[in-house]
Amino acid sequence: MEYITLNNGIKMPKAGFGVFQIKDKNECVKVILDAIDAGYRLIDTAQSYGNEEAVGEAVTKTSVPREELFITTKVWISNYGYEKAKASVEESLKKMHLDYIDLVLLHQPFKDYYGAYHALEDLYKEGKIKAIGVSNFYPDRLVDLALDVDVKPAINQVEVNPFHQQDKALEYNNKYGVQLEAWAPFAEGKNGIFTNETLKEIGNKYNKSIGQVILRWLLQRGIVPLSKTVKKERMLENINIFDFELSEEDMKKIANLNTNTSSFFSHYDPATVEMICGLKR
Repeated sequence: MEYITLNNGIKMPKAGFGVFQIKDKNECVKVILDAIDAGYRLIDTAQSYGNEEAVGEAVTKTSVPREELFITTKVWISNYGYEKAKASVEESLKKMHLDYIDLVLLHQPFKDYYGAYHALEDLYKEGKIKAIGVSNFYPDRLVDLALDVDVKPAINQVEVNPFHQQDKALEYNNKYGVQLEAWAPFAEGKNGIFTNETLKEIGNKYNKSIGQVILRWLLQRGIVPLSKTVKKERMLENINIFDFELSEEDMKKIANLNTNTSSFFSHYDPATVEMICGLKR
């Protein structure tokens, strides 16, 4: 595994494994242990995923030392506000049986995220969190936050895939020293991504799958990809992205696939805001 250094000096793996929608605890524990065995060291969960306990159990069961793992969770908006956010992270620590969490993000840019972020800052200063950041913060919200906090976000986790390439987000995150991290790099299979002729042609050139091409494309843009699968063979495939490099020509071909449109929803859409704010943990 290769590593990047965040803006506070902490090292983080360049590729991670997500556990979104893996609800069954036993399955989730097995999947995480398989991912660790495949070589992953960054495990990404969230309070809203309902599987923090499974992450903690896997960390307890693996033979890989705790200090070699990079565990991420996210605070859900129902836990925003200073006191609630702080208490929720303490609860996450207990659920995962951890003395510290490597990275804690605010999951959405709505409601009292300033109060919640100040709670993360204090937990960071107390040593209970090694790095703090945000998720789904569009450039305007990211810049506003970065200009008004003591501890700048180390990470911003957003949707990035060949159809939604987030050039502006990358520009502004880089400007403020915030590492961009990609959720849904495969767009959850939408828009025919796994049959796309351009991606297929590039994959054939390097004897790599479309998924590997996408993950490598993200790496070369300086973005940390988070992939998710329950199949061990796919885990091994998705982490095998450090032994080839896409040419400048191929990077441009993928750039031409950009539609600047989310495969899921827009955080600028009032109906989306109403929907997200109505979701329970």
